[in-house]
Amino acid sequence: MIKKLAKYLKGLWHLCLISAAGMIVEAMCELALPSIANRIYTTVEGASPGNADIKIYVIKTGLMMFALALIGLAGGLATMKTSSVVSQKFSYRLRKDVYSKINEFSFSNIDRFSTSSLTTRMTNDITMLQNVVMMSLRILVRAPALLIVSAFFAFSINARLSMIILVLLPIMAIIIVVILKFGFPMFQKMQKKIDNVNRVVQENLIGIRVVKAFVREDREKEKFHKASDDLAKQGSKAAGLVVTVMPIMMLLMNVVIIFIYYRGALDAASPITDPHHMDVGQISVLASYIVQVLMNIMMVSMLLLQIARGKACGDRVVEILDTEIDIINPENPYIPKESKGEVEFRNVDFRYNTENVDDKVLDNINFKAAPGSIVGIIGSTGCGKSTLVNLIPRLYDVCGGEVLIDGVNVKDYDLKTLRDLIGVVLQKNVLFSGTIKENIRWGKSDATDEEIINACKAAQAHNFILEQPNGYDTDLSQGGLNLSGGQKQRLCIARAMIKKPKILILDDSTSAVDTATEAKIRESFYNELSDTTVFIIAQRISSVKNADQIIVLDDGKIDAINNHDELMKSCEIYQEIYKTQQKGVLE
Repeated sequence: MIKKLAKYLKGLWHLCLISAAGMIVEAMCELALPSIANRIYTTVEGASPGNADIKIYVIKTGLMMFALALIGLAGGLATMKTSSVVSQKFSYRLRKDVYSKINEFSFSNIDRFSTSSLTTRMTNDITMLQNVVMMSLRILVRAPALLIVSAFFAFSINARLSMIILVLLPIMAIIIVVILKFGFPMFQKMQKKIDNVNRVVQENLIGIRVVKAFVREDREKEKFHKASDDLAKQGSKAAGLVVTVMPIMMLLMNVVIIFIYYRGALDAASPITDPHHMDVGQISVLASYIVQVLMNIMMVSMLLLQIARGKACGDRVVEILDTEIDIINPENPYIPKESKGEVEFRNVDFRYNTENVDDKVLDNINFKAAPGSIVGIIGSTGCGKSTLVNLIPRLYDVCGGEVLIDGVNVKDYDLKTLRDLIGVVLQKNVLFSGTIKENIRWGKSDATDEEIINACKAAQAHNFILEQPNGYDTDLSQGGLNLSGGQKQRLCIARAMIKKPKILILDDSTSAVDTATEAKIRESFYNELSDTTVFIIAQRISSVKNADQIIVLDDGKIDAINNHDELMKSCEIYQEIYKTQQKGVLE
């Protein structure tokens, strides 16, 4: 994990060195001050009252201490600045790569992660890694440097008393190791709890109209409180473990200080000829250095705990980066000069769970759609209609057999070229925040206003757009929530039609449109897209009745392929669907 994340610091190592140098300068200045102060105390203590030279010495030394403080401040500011820049650039690069990787995911890759989990990894997890980098640059050099130098000065003043450091170090090390061992799993669970909170909030906000329509606000509040409480409990456990470090360290530090002053007082009271004799200034400076050692041990321990949480977040981020994308461009991709739009399925099998060979969603699918023809696909819910058309633009890859466009396997096509040939209106209509015009231009980025209007007229969307407050410049809320279901469907159809695709896939895209409007949209396919091969997935037979051929799916298999008249004679499933729908109309 560290090796994978370290590459995002490429080109920033000089800033890391500046940060380290700044910390070393600040540490050296900070450590020099107690010794200089002790020198002033010793000099003044032994001098006669009113000595002018002593006054000058004190002033000069005081100015030197002030200068050291300013130099230390400059070093600290340099570290703060460079560490902030490094951590921000690190997180920017990492977040950019993660986002790019997610955008390359196939549908099967996306199925592995929930939207809430991906959101948490892109935001909370990367922010935590950013904080770890920043803290490491500020503490990882400073704390060990201060610890080592403080210990050196302490031993140089009184090696006998300073031996207590050697006693404390293994005790503190054991405490830190134990806390880290139990802390890492807690932080992993905590990040999953954050995923769950994001999932609940996301579902609630997206489905707020449904929540209010069914008066389920109390139920949703209860779900949020439960998810939030779970996070709070897990956070309390992790935080409880972290805060345990501070009281234990403070207890040890206070015990050491009491011991130093107690032993120091005994040594100060001993005769001056005693080799262990210490004056008051030495005791004070020694205590100061011992405190520095202990404080920096505490800082290192807190940093290690932060790194433990960072590792939990880093593992989750690296999991995305390490995900193998199963749909990629071939080595020598096929880029056609011109496409007719012929589609053929040869012995196609598909299953979502590739490990279970018996769990087939599609089984031995064979058919051919001629260029410019209209193909209807009908069948019961869950029979594999949407899955079948998703194989054409390689949103999923077949597990067996071939899908061919103009006689070439779609796996041999350049992915961008392949998907540029195909217009798709998925079962779930998705519009983005922005104007109506901007949403239509998703289909063709350089579309003129005239092209946009013509596409919307063909999709029977032009009239209701003109009724909007600002016409084509009306802003849509996220997901197009300020439009009806039928209006959203028509805009999505216009967005697909404007690119003049050679293949158009409509996945139950007129279910919210009345039959008269639907008939006009179908008529536009013949007029505006006469050279386009159109696949229409529908629940209503009226939507596919005039198709050149209709595929009847039953439990992942083709039950029959023919036109409406022939299917009414020979296909029992089609007859049953027709009779059921006619019965509903007559009633």
